[in-house]
Amino acid sequence: MIEGMELGYAKPVLFERHAVGGEYSAGYATVGKGRLRTMFFPEGADLNNPSAATLVDERKLDDTASAVVTYDNPLDNVVDLAHHFFSRCLKARVTPYVVTKKTVFKWQEGFWTRMKDVFDEHYRERFQAAGLLDNTGGELRHLISDAATMQLIRWTQGNFGMAAHNYDGDMLTDELAQIHRSPGFITSNLIGKAADGTMIKEFEASHGTVSDMWLDHLDGEETSLNPLGLVEALIGAMQHSAILADTAQSQDIIKFTNKMRSTIHKAFVAGKGTRDISGESGLTTEQFTDLIAQALDGDDSVLRTHARDESEGVAKPKTSPSFDLADKDEMHRFFQALDKDSNGSIDYEEFEQGMIRLGVFPKKYFPSGPPKF
Repeated sequence: MIEGMELGYAKPVLFERHAVGGEYSAGYATVGKGRLRTMFFPEGADLNNPSAATLVDERKLDDTASAVVTYDNPLDNVVDLAHHFFSRCLKARVTPYVVTKKTVFKWQEGFWTRMKDVFDEHYRERFQAAGLLDNTGGELRHLISDAATMQLIRWTQGNFGMAAHNYDGDMLTDELAQIHRSPGFITSNLIGKAADGTMIKEFEASHGTVSDMWLDHLDGEETSLNPLGLVEALIGAMQHSAILADTAQSQDIIKFTNKMRSTIHKAFVAGKGTRDISGESGLTTEQFTDLIAQALDGDDSVLRTHARDESEGVAKPKTSPSFDLADKDEMHRFFQALDKDSNGSIDYEEFEQGMIRLGVFPKKYFPSGPPKF
């Protein structure tokens, strides 16, 4: 979060992605008509002895071309993932949710049950005592991935965390980044454990467009890259290294990196950010870098908010590329369809009826499932 700046979520949102296995490590082949068998041989079994194998799946393929895909989702480290996720949520005082598509993908049941077992044994009482399960019936709640996509849009107050499989986590964090106003504000790190139990962390800029902008830069085009995600990755790596090294310089490193983060935040709040946040008046990549360098060298004057003029507070025309794609005539006809009394404005009743007719209204949550009409 950036103090003094309104982003997509008012309070913290945490996300844990089980970034191993799944579609990302899949093997595949395109085949024709025939029969397909998937066999499992235990470690040490004779691969030439079919009786030693377990038949995972068998099916008849009737199409002249089918993509056959094989992958696995490791479950051994889900327990470690659960402890990490629930500890983070408890520390940040947010409500945890586990996301799967287990109603259709039955094999995802194991992910949910392991997460829930860890929660019930080690965390439920602490979350209940903190009042973080008041809206979930005092239990860890499961969300179907389809519902999670909608809740990300609705729960803009924040104060929640989600844990999901690899692919769902990838898609949902893309959505999360866009809702939060800019992918540049989303931090990401991969974690694991060394043999001695030491935490391993790899930090990265999440959901960035650095490669696209780098190509634009090479072509001589002007760019305006929000560096905060990349800087947060650098800060995280430096601070984690400082903690592990635990030397006399560790506190100096942590102090400097905290100042670097704070300086970038102040620049955005002052309206001196990159164009994804500050619009057409925002700074280019080079201008923003120079501004932060000046501030870190001690010139705080560059972070002062610009003087307010009479035009401020007045709505200005949109200039984003997506606005230029809008069909203004169709927009006007759409407005007229909602404006039932043709008085040039839409009151709440007209708005409500229009949203219901379009099917984009927020829906109530029914713990036992929606009622049948």
